[in-house]
Amino acid sequence: MNTFTLTGQLVDLVQEKIYPAEVAVEQGRIRAVTPLPSKDTADLPYLMPGFVDAHVHIESSMLVPSEFARLAVVHGTVATVSDPHEIANVMGMDGVDFMLQNAAKTPFRFCFGAPSCVPATPFETAGAELTPAAVEQLLQRSEIGYLSEMMNFPGVLAGDEAVLAKIAAARKHGKPVDGHAPGLRGTAAEQYARGGLPDGQLAITTDHECFTREEALDKLRCGMKILIREGSAARNFEALADLLYDYPNQMMFCSDDKHPDSLVAGHINTLVKRACAKGIPLMHVLKAACLNPVLHYKLNSGLLQRGDAADFIVVSDLREFCVLQTYIAGIRVAENGKTLIAPVPVTAVNNFHCAPVKPPDFVITAPPGENITVIEALDGQLITNRLTLPGKREGGLLVSDPDRDLLKITVVNRYREAPPSVAFIRNFGLKRGALASSVAHDSHNIIAVGVSDEDICAAVNLIVRHRGGVCVTDGERQEILPLPVAGLMSTEDGYEVAEKYAALDRLAKALGSGLQAPFMTLSFMALLVIPHLKLSDKGLFDGDRFAFTAVAPA
Repeated sequence: MNTFTLTGQLVDLVQEKIYPAEVAVEQGRIRAVTPLPSKDTADLPYLMPGFVDAHVHIESSMLVPSEFARLAVVHGTVATVSDPHEIANVMGMDGVDFMLQNAAKTPFRFCFGAPSCVPATPFETAGAELTPAAVEQLLQRSEIGYLSEMMNFPGVLAGDEAVLAKIAAARKHGKPVDGHAPGLRGTAAEQYARGGLPDGQLAITTDHECFTREEALDKLRCGMKILIREGSAARNFEALADLLYDYPNQMMFCSDDKHPDSLVAGHINTLVKRACAKGIPLMHVLKAACLNPVLHYKLNSGLLQRGDAADFIVVSDLREFCVLQTYIAGIRVAENGKTLIAPVPVTAVNNFHCAPVKPPDFVITAPPGENITVIEALDGQLITNRLTLPGKREGGLLVSDPDRDLLKITVVNRYREAPPSVAFIRNFGLKRGALASSVAHDSHNIIAVGVSDEDICAAVNLIVRHRGGVCVTDGERQEILPLPVAGLMSTEDGYEVAEKYAALDRLAKALGSGLQAPFMTLSFMALLVIPHLKLSDKGLFDGDRFAFTAVAPA
């Protein structure tokens, strides 16, 4: 059973060597690695450990874990370090259990974390709460490999009792703690990394939120490992890739959030190719892509060593990294761009309890003063800017102004009846219509942006009618990709989901948006833990002061 041999140029990341070898696989493990004479082996393909995404929210692909795996293995990905806090914010422990149970039906190597921040902040309405006791209960389980990103960095710095209890629980069970501290520098970064421990001790060991080289260097000097993120919205590869030269043992690659069309196009393999094209030493790049995540998280993914699980890939060369075959536990799961993993039937679970809205729900009365506070979305970044601009007035009300790219944005509570929260945003560029989504990090209420109250209302109601999804409305035209699993994921084939999402993306851009990924960017406009200005279902939020602020100052 699963007994075979393969011959190729073996990329041994443990010994940092490349040499011709015969690899013998027996019952899903590497039985032997036999070096071969170098003669007549130049044309052999390369055998190397598979790629690992060191931090990803599977839910952001809009695919359940089993479908994500079917697409990822085509690109040579054999494992992910997966934070299920998206579905946990919607459904709590039941959501985490759904992810674990679905993932167990595929050979892919999923390492799930215990979500640390459910809800992410007290300034928004989530569908569930995971207390320190619940987090510890998860950490006791063998399927849970780490404490997921500690987004409440103000709580860490302030010594919040519940926050430190979760960190202590992870240390008690010998599991690493992931970080999330955008913009922290110097002594604040060091204090965060300690996570309440005495000087010289490290509690929080990674960060994937660095968007400048200088910030990453501060955290590397603290002893943290830095994840170079290149997802569908946040793209930090160019800012951080050169750190691979000097810190090869402290770097990893991740996508964080990757929409389905992006996953069809490529995964960690694309970052490996780009890094090598920049002239970064091959072994440094492959350590980040394959070795370091396995060692840091103690993954059960093999590294092509005798006795390891037979998880590896066959690539054409070490420049293009064209993946010819992918093996997991000795099973060939992808070949020549085609997935060989069978689909898994999925029964949807959800938590969606809001009623339709009306256009007057989105009215904002004009203030006495001229100026309003405006969110500025930044393409390719999760952070936003805070702007102060003159508002457009009509009949005593503040309205969208497409000519100045000043649009209304709303967050509607999807867990109970409540008035929508409404503000203004720049850089979405819509000239007509509206976009809406029930993917709105991290509490996943309904978020929408549009050129009029009527357009926004139509888009929100389309999401309500389907109990989750992403949609575009433009007058009589209404297009939606339903997401019946927690309002986050589809039950359909991953490639079909990618096609439908790509069509919505094209439609959003046809309405005027110039953003690379308008729906992904929209989903992060409610993420309060990323500065500087965001919108929750409770109001406009200043991420620097960690407090609400007024849309229209009196």
